[in-house]
Amino acid sequence: MFSPKDMQLERGWPGRIDGDRVVQLAAQTLQAFFTGGGEAREHAEYALDDIVLRAPVLHPPSIRIFGRDGDFTFADPTAIHGPDDVVYLPKGATGIVPVVRLAAIVGAREQIAGYTLMNDWEAPDLSGAKARDFATSLGPVVVTSDELQVHDVDFQALAAHARENTRLVPGDIIVAPGGARKEMVGPGAVAEISLGPWPFGVLRNPVAQRGGAATS
Repeated sequence: MFSPKDMQLERGWPGRIDGDRVVQLAAQTLQAFFTGGGEAREHAEYALDDIVLRAPVLHPPSIRIFGRDGDFTFADPTAIHGPDDVVYLPKGATGIVPVVRLAAIVGAREQIAGYTLMNDWEAPDLSGAKARDFATSLGPVVVTSDELQVHDVDFQALAAHARENTRLVPGDIIVAPGGARKEMVGPGAVAEISLGPWPFGVLRNPVAQRGGAATS
């Protein structure tokens, strides 16, 4: 998802990156694009320097984060942040820890449609669910499932478990077990995460104290 820098859009548009350009796709959201089979008419082209990348899914219906025991917990779908969005320290926290994870996005027919980076922020000063429900970052790009073969994470098995006694819908997020914890960061820092050689880019977020200023 992206927005031209000179336009104030709530969620942006789906787009296809082609070198140093982004091609706008005729779909309202990434979910709609995947539901349509991953095909859409192409509209205007924009230079990468003239756009802002957004969260791939701004309002996911659900976020399931799997543990190594094969079970999962739910994350807060209302706390999504995109690339370069400011992440504020939650009340009572002196710092927050970036946690690097690989996330899959559900498309049509309950199938995995693409993959993206996820920063599963944690506030060690807080306890229980409140240590994690204040922010989740996604992006900056989505790599479609036909472009990327994920050998060490069986997302199809995770999706099958997730849909037991329920169903998955486009935009649901399924997060792989594991995750790499980074050093704690505080106000004024810019957290950066990536996943080795995989083509997800770098997900950056300035960190700030609510009511204060962030640097970038």
